Amino acid sequence: MSRRLTIVCTMMFFAFIFTVSGCSSVSSPTLLSHTNPAHFQKTRPFIGSWTTKAPMPTARRFLAAGVVDGIVYAVGGAQGGNDSNVFEAYDHKSDTWTTKASMPTPRENLGVGVIHGILYAVGGNENGHGALNTVEAYDATTDSWSTRAPMLTAQNALAVGVIDGILYAVGGDDANGHLYNNVEAYDPATNTWAARAPMPTARTALAAGVVDGILFAVGGQNGGGALNTVEAYCPTKNKWMTEPSMPTARTFLAVGIINDRLFAVGGGNNGGYLGTLEAFDSATKTWT
Repeated sequence: MSRRLTIVCTMMFFAFIFTVSGCSSVSSPTLLSHTNPAHFQKTRPFIGSWTTKAPMPTARRFLAAGVVDGIVYAVGGAQGGNDSNVFEAYDHKSDTWTTKASMPTPRENLGVGVIHGILYAVGGNENGHGALNTVEAYDATTDSWSTRAPMLTAQNALAVGVIDGILYAVGGDDANGHLYNNVEAYDPATNTWAARAPMPTARTALAAGVVDGILFAVGGQNGGGALNTVEAYCPTKNKWMTEPSMPTARTFLAVGIINDRLFAVGGGNNGGYLGTLEAFDSATKTWT
């Protein structure tokens, strides 16, 4: 496997935790000595179930996704040997899909972030011609796309997260084997990009999720194969910290956030494709 399907849902974690305001580590004895386990279980449930929903109209791989006003948008990807600019919207209330205005640039292995109701499609590659620094923005109210300032570095198979109205593009590769630990921040208010502190581990085909103002970079791969590496970025301090490793090493995975817990979904490793679902609770620094 050398590519990924990325799902980024922008709702984006016993002794030390980050505080939202300063991302500083503080002790949390209250969490460790919780006196009401029933309440803890009620507010942080650990049991779930899977159901099958209506399939996408267009079968594809290596796409990305974002959520705007409760609607899931499936962006780009690859169909056979060709990259796609297909853009389809899923309404979970009616369990139906709708085809929307095509993305201007066909591409796969891109990242997606949503800021103030605007979906941003970032990077990726087009039909194997190298990594892209292309940034295009979709406005659901007008069903239209516009071009925004390109990234500083063309990045394929990157991860994206949004914190306080700023989009962060993390890691990836140049589509020719060179791995990045780059972190770049996009401010839509000024339509500008800026470099930030590099991620400790250079990797591609990773995923990212944001919880309580912290961006978690999860899994991916480097020259040694699939990774279970988890690193956390604090934007207010422009600093990275190492987090507990994911139980299963995986690449081309997806990440989603539910009730302030990060879920790592699917992907693959040297043993093949994975159906594994693992959850990280940042309050207790544990995986389940």
